Amino acid sequence: MKTENFIRLLGGTMTLLSLGLTYFVHPAWVWLTVWAGFNLLQSAFTGFCLPVWLLQRLGWIDAQGVIRGPGARQS
Repeated sequence: MKTENFIRLLGGTMTLLSLGLTYFVHPAWVWLTVWAGFNLLQSAFTGFCLPVWLLQRLGWIDAQGVIRGPGARQS
């Protein structure tokens, strides 16, 4: 999976999860939505994305920008 697709997937998942938690658990979970949105905005302007940085540090992103899980064979 390309990193751009992963970030879109992660952003959408976090938004829907936090909205569900806000509705069913407690209104304070709306701050998770705010945090996810802020991170998406700041990454558009700065180019820094925390999930991508973490995956790079773990060695899960190859030179082509494709996410490879731990133990995945390189082709």
